[in-house]
Amino acid sequence: MGFGELLEQVGSTGRFQVLQTTLLCIPVMLMASHNLLQNFVAFVPTHFCNAHTNLSQSQMSAEEALLVTVPLDQTGKPEKCLRYAAPQWHLLTKNRSSSSGKEGDTNAGLDVDLQGCSDGWTYNMTHRKSTIISDWNLVCDQQSLKQMGQAVFMGGVLLGSVVFGGLSDRYGRRILLLISHLLMAVSGTCAAFSTAFPLFCLFRFGCGMALSGVVLNTFSLIVEWIPTSVRTMVGTMIGYCYTVGQLILALIAYFIRDWRWLTLAVSLPFFVFFLIAWWFHESSRWLVMSNNPEQAIKNLKSVAKCNGRKEEGEKIDMKRLQETMKKEMSCSQGTHSVLDLFRTPTIRRMTICLSAVWLSTSFAYYGIAMDLQKFGVDIYLIQLIFGAVDIPAKVVMFVSMTYIGRRISQCGTLIIAGITILINLLIPYDKQTARTCMAVLGKGCLAASFNCCYLYSGELFPTIIRQNGMGWVSMMARMGAMVAPMVFLTANYLPWLPGLIYGGAPILSGIAAIFLPETLGSPLPDTIQDVEDRGTGRSSKVSRKEAILLQDTQADLLKQTT
Repeated sequence: MGFGELLEQVGSTGRFQVLQTTLLCIPVMLMASHNLLQNFVAFVPTHFCNAHTNLSQSQMSAEEALLVTVPLDQTGKPEKCLRYAAPQWHLLTKNRSSSSGKEGDTNAGLDVDLQGCSDGWTYNMTHRKSTIISDWNLVCDQQSLKQMGQAVFMGGVLLGSVVFGGLSDRYGRRILLLISHLLMAVSGTCAAFSTAFPLFCLFRFGCGMALSGVVLNTFSLIVEWIPTSVRTMVGTMIGYCYTVGQLILALIAYFIRDWRWLTLAVSLPFFVFFLIAWWFHESSRWLVMSNNPEQAIKNLKSVAKCNGRKEEGEKIDMKRLQETMKKEMSCSQGTHSVLDLFRTPTIRRMTICLSAVWLSTSFAYYGIAMDLQKFGVDIYLIQLIFGAVDIPAKVVMFVSMTYIGRRISQCGTLIIAGITILINLLIPYDKQTARTCMAVLGKGCLAASFNCCYLYSGELFPTIIRQNGMGWVSMMARMGAMVAPMVFLTANYLPWLPGLIYGGAPILSGIAAIFLPETLGSPLPDTIQDVEDRGTGRSSKVSRKEAILLQDTQADLLKQTT
């Protein structure tokens, strides 16, 4: 494509690309913290009903008060949401070791009156100093609000992918990235100081919108300033930044046990990122496609100067730009919208297949990663394990994308992830180690799939509607993330159904990915016509004709000279 020639002229892998890519990747680490923050700020501590008001003022020990106040469930643990209507004083006179079993039978009978926790709850804050659960009593009848808070956050991500995807194609990547950084910083800080759960949800919604803006515009600013030869490596590096972010979150959460300070710790750095983002260069590729060639030339010259190719940069003028990107500039007239993703056959097929891939990847990923407590392992340890598994997974994905191709890599990771989740259905529930190992393997495959998704989608959509396309597939991913927690509710009717759904979805989308075109070694398309030509094989035919004509011309010249 034409812009690739200009990029090589000013330096495609020079100091500018290294510096801008590095600075753009740093915020990705804390994006992982915001994405998975719910695991720690909404950690559900062990809890049971407070003792009756008159009983709590007595000189009884906490153990004795618990014994006469809270019945035991079928597993022999204190009920979380029920207490005796009146203290059961007779239990104090019984031998505790023998009374525990008898008490379970008594609780199950109809002769003991039980009531809800009208005087509040007592929380075991061994793991966390405070959480939104303990601060606002989001337990028992209110326990669904925990999932609602995560759904609201994902709703913000969903809306942000639509809003920021369309706006960045119209107003530019850099300005929308600035707005996203500022929105993340302000919303995150306000969430940390929220005095009520509805306010917390409101500001987390803002964080979700900002997260989409940061993801979409960061990726586009990186991809549109680098050559085809290093896209796979850079895409993998971005994925590793997210992996490091998961490990950093576990570390920060381990030392900061208060949910307000934790939220503040992962939000304040975005004020710094906002200031740094003013230095970034707008994509010259986008500027040309948006009929702003003067600024595109100015940016290219600035890049050439930064890369030590000032003389080469000075050779770029309007005439050179028009000659190099004549086709792209002629095709960029008019405005474009998300509807362009469905108007032409090749892009329509790509959009449908990518929608399935993104939706199922996110759906299964968050189905596994957003409920760490279910594994029965220390929450900080399982977060580290879930983050660390991405390292080998993404190495394998990098090698696969480089030597096998994007399409096979995308299909393979999705199908393997689905199979591991389905295998987990066959493992007995008491085999927690085996179940955790299979879940870690599945999560690694899904993380690798995400890594491929971003690079593959960015290569498939043309520059003129790339942000619309990335916004659309990101929206589909967030829809999957929003639906994922709701699937857990089906376990109340069929315990094996959530696993079947989480495992079946990636397998089906892996099959759909087979219908996507391969992009390994292909230049980035700039126009819709570029994609349609590639889809119909027209571009390859043109290339062969040009090669034949070039050989004939060389042969004629050789005859003339001889």
